[in-house]
Amino acid sequence: MKRPTNKIDGREARRRFPLRAAGVLIPRNPLALVNIFSSLKNRNFAIYFAGMSVTLIGAWIQQVAMGWLVFNLTNSVFLLSVSVFLSQIPSLVFTPFAGVVCDRFNRRSILMVTQSLMMLQSAVLGILTVEGLINMPIIFALCFFVGTVVSFDAPARQSFYAKLVPPKDLSNAIALNSTAMNGSRFIGPAIGGVMISFFGEGVCFLVNAASYGAILLSLYMIKLKPETAAKHSSAIKDIMEGYSYIYSFKPIRALIMLLMVFSFFAMPFSLLLPAFTKGTLGGGSAALGNMMSCVGCGALGAALYLAARKSVLGMGRVIVLSCALAGIGLVLMSMVDSLRIAYILAVPVGFGMIAVAAGCNTMLQSLVDEEKRGRVMSVFTMSFFGFPPLGSLAQGYVSHYVGLSAVTAVSGAVCILAAIAFELYRPVIRMQAREIYAQKGLIIPEIARGLQSSIVPKD
Repeated sequence: MKRPTNKIDGREARRRFPLRAAGVLIPRNPLALVNIFSSLKNRNFAIYFAGMSVTLIGAWIQQVAMGWLVFNLTNSVFLLSVSVFLSQIPSLVFTPFAGVVCDRFNRRSILMVTQSLMMLQSAVLGILTVEGLINMPIIFALCFFVGTVVSFDAPARQSFYAKLVPPKDLSNAIALNSTAMNGSRFIGPAIGGVMISFFGEGVCFLVNAASYGAILLSLYMIKLKPETAAKHSSAIKDIMEGYSYIYSFKPIRALIMLLMVFSFFAMPFSLLLPAFTKGTLGGGSAALGNMMSCVGCGALGAALYLAARKSVLGMGRVIVLSCALAGIGLVLMSMVDSLRIAYILAVPVGFGMIAVAAGCNTMLQSLVDEEKRGRVMSVFTMSFFGFPPLGSLAQGYVSHYVGLSAVTAVSGAVCILAAIAFELYRPVIRMQAREIYAQKGLIIPEIARGLQSSIVPKD
């Protein structure tokens, strides 16, 4: 008589997980796929999610109003790029220090301060615009100010999710965050386009200032256990330790490198949409709102897809396919001169953009050690927020000589090549990532070993 064993071989793994889609192991029970809102069962995250959703709508209203205001004042793609550059370039300078701050201090307190400062920036911008006192030097100064604040806010937000949900719900919480961001990206620009037509840009900025009250209230209502202060060395030593950890751990290094390339070449498209819509396609403010909403629609679809996934398994392949999808969409977008066709192509571009960013975020947060989470997420923030303005500045400058359509085509081609390179390196990532997933309980070790011998899972 054979002794019972807990080991699950490849045949048993195939019996339990008969279907595979994009590398995801799908159980026979279809109800297991109903997973989109699972992390909202956690009270703290539900409160935070509600407040954040309201604030994000206001933020997107301001973004479309800011782009339209700058382009109308200057009629210059380059100066539009400069305003974007100043609002996001501080991420390259300050986020390494922000990561250390997040690992040393209470993240909720950091968020209370940063969100209050962003409310102040929006209020000042709105008042000056309504009173007719706004000009480009003031806009540049306010853009740099809010960019500096975001340098500390973004890594604090990204690393805060681990305090709101247990590890098993972290992937879903990150995906729902993307859902809220891109749901607001679908709603906010459409509202912003209408508000610009009827009330002007200044009112949009004031509405955004008011919306920050929602996130501040939610942060106040959240109940967290007291944090134990960890021992740290000097700030510079902590920063170098974080960079050493990222460089030596191949999965995290590869994810960060892909995100940097993708952020530099693909993400500037959404930042340069005012110039693309008005200068290339001849549209107005309503068309800009529609374009941003179409990008947001695709992004929302990506976020919902990621939220419905039961496991981090298969995320590597999702990232590869999404990077290629965004690249193909950008190449095709560069060839059109019709707003209707551009609306259609904006959807897969938006899907690819968020699927890559959220997919990298999910894998990073699933792999990283807790004591280094703030520093790793600060590098993620630097890549996600710091590289797009560099790309938009470069693309805005080059577009003066070759046109924005040609720049968009080249950017799409680079994204396709980056997807191919990441796919070739993915087996190395898979082997190391699987071990971490098993240690953290994200996959069952016995199933992981059984799958390794037969249906090797895609991370």
